[in-house]
Amino acid sequence: MPIAIVSVPVQDQAAARDWYTGKMGFTLLRDEAMGPEMRWIQLQPKTGGSTIALVTWFEGMAAGGLQGVMLHVPDIDAEHARLVEAGVEATPIDEQPWGRFTMLKDPDGNGWIVAQLTNPAEVASKGEAA
Repeated sequence: MPIAIVSVPVQDQAAARDWYTGKMGFTLLRDEAMGPEMRWIQLQPKTGGSTIALVTWFEGMAAGGLQGVMLHVPDIDAEHARLVEAGVEATPIDEQPWGRFTMLKDPDGNGWIVAQLTNPAEVASKGEAA
């Protein structure tokens, strides 16, 4: 069963929504009242896949407590340049056997990895050819 929604703990849902849509380029799927003081804000990366919900109601999830969720992009160089141009503080691109990546934090401190992943089949075939 695929992952449908990842809960991202934030302090201010509206500010987080604006950052994810404006800086990260996520698409807003839902922004609806959920009780008197909460909203259901659901977003999706521009290329699809699993969605995120900006949450404030889980006692065990402090704002900024999400770390290490990885987003896949086809061209890390272009995406890194786009993020920096949008005002996101992203680390320099690093390279590992599993891919090339940059890391960043949202305004609440949630940590994301944006990566161009290496195809495991290509890595295996290069190892066999050596």
